[in-house]
Amino acid sequence: MTTLAADREIEALMALHPKGFDLSLDRITRLLERLGNPQDLLPPVIHIAGTNGKGSCAAFSRALLEAAGHLVHVHTSPHLVNWAERYRLAAEGGGKLVDDETFAEAIARVAKANEGQKITVFEILTAVTFILFSEHPAEAAIIEVGLGGRFDATNVVARPAVSVIMPVSMDHEAYLGDRVELIAAEKAGIMKRGCPVVIGAQESDTALQVLIETAERLECPTFVYGQDFLAFEENGRMVYQDEDGLMDLPPPRLPGRHQFANAAAAIAAVKAAGFEISHRAAEKAMTNVAWPGRMQKLAQGRLVDLAPKGADIWLDGGHNPGAGVVVAEALAEQEEKNPRPLFLISGMINTKDQSGYFRAFKGLARHVYTVPVSMSEAGVPNDELAIRATEAGLTAEPVSSVASALMLLRDTWDGPAPRILIGGSLYLAGAVLAENGTPPT
Repeated sequence: MTTLAADREIEALMALHPKGFDLSLDRITRLLERLGNPQDLLPPVIHIAGTNGKGSCAAFSRALLEAAGHLVHVHTSPHLVNWAERYRLAAEGGGKLVDDETFAEAIARVAKANEGQKITVFEILTAVTFILFSEHPAEAAIIEVGLGGRFDATNVVARPAVSVIMPVSMDHEAYLGDRVELIAAEKAGIMKRGCPVVIGAQESDTALQVLIETAERLECPTFVYGQDFLAFEENGRMVYQDEDGLMDLPPPRLPGRHQFANAAAAIAAVKAAGFEISHRAAEKAMTNVAWPGRMQKLAQGRLVDLAPKGADIWLDGGHNPGAGVVVAEALAEQEEKNPRPLFLISGMINTKDQSGYFRAFKGLARHVYTVPVSMSEAGVPNDELAIRATEAGLTAEPVSSVASALMLLRDTWDGPAPRILIGGSLYLAGAVLAENGTPPT
């Protein structure tokens, strides 16, 4: 079975999606029972929820465990270019993305077990996660939540080695609630009685209070950023501190000061899950960590060749106001080190706070080119998105594509080599990686 066959299987399953958006664990529980409950046969699970930083925490956790010599499975969501990117299977020398044939066979098995019942595609893909991770040996499994926590399909793991809650902010309000404390309560739904909990850096004191109170009620050993562990920059290095002492480490390979806190959460999580991390392994992890489509520097490729000569090009799939803030801060750091005029090429979908995202770049970005997100039916028309950017205090104009924006900038800009951020949507980030010829590996 090929990837094309798997794509056809997924397209057929889309017709089985329940009407409306019914958040429930009933369908995934029924399906997993038919598959022999593979979620109960996993190695120790690091289960990660949060509004922002989930993927970075997963990437750091993987890097830490692999640097320490452990075999690790990783599930992340969503994918950027190919469905199979969601699954990285443990292997000596570092995990590998699942191959097309293995992925397609797993999809077919799950679809057959579903017997045509109402199901969401994410529930099918989550069942594939549990099949793949239970049937291939590993010492740990890192599993990222898809949406929320309490009713997310991944939340059928009864006893995770550790539950991690990364920064919580406003996003998916239609499904999770219109106040940050409601969203925090949904994320806290992955906590299990008596199982360790790591709470990453929180911007909202209200969210932090909800998370701590939930962990206390469930009698979970709890490790809170800023109280039980933290990280800070000193002399260009990252210093991690917890009750065991200090680790003086290289700065994380992932750019931005926010990655210090994300890395710290991962170190705390891996340790809370029962794994020892030596200073040497942590150093190696900070140097080797990679996370495609999130503040990823594009140095070569078909799209890069269209940009102004010498341009500094970054790609990021962050798509909500919280993500806008941390990306803007990361670019401000770049500006301090190497001043360049910043231009945005942005596409977004209509379930996101577009003006809130753009507001973070006021006073930093010189101009915005807005592009359609044709990969999603929810893509905001580029002319409408330009209005949202203008409302946020930026100058903006709609163009037909990322390629067109790069060529327009190349042909009209006569200043120093610019810095360019392409972002606002993971759909857009995936399309850019595919068009550029640099898909995740």
